[in-house]
Amino acid sequence: MNGYAWLALAIILEIFSTSMLKASEGFTKLIPAVIFVAGMGSSFYVLSQALTSVPLSIAYAIWSGVGTALTALIAVLIWKEAINLYTLAGIVLIIVGVVLLNLEAPAH
Repeated sequence: MNGYAWLALAIILEIFSTSMLKASEGFTKLIPAVIFVAGMGSSFYVLSQALTSVPLSIAYAIWSGVGTALTALIAVLIWKEAINLYTLAGIVLIIVGVVLLNLEAPAH
């Protein structure tokens, strides 16, 4: 599988797992807590597979940056958390940072 496909899967697992962390309500609900632990473990395993062909600096920047931005979006859409100008600006800056890192990435 392509390294970037592994990376996309790792991001999906991270986002889903983080939502389960919220659903676990401070680890007081067993099923979401177990899903969180298994999901994050899976996300890190899949991320390690991506690192066989994607440089660490790029992979981690994309994984954490895109994961953070999409998790913030899910927090607003699914969990009905408030969004303000600072949150929106932060998400935009994360995306710009990931794009800038990829512009200077070595050829794969």
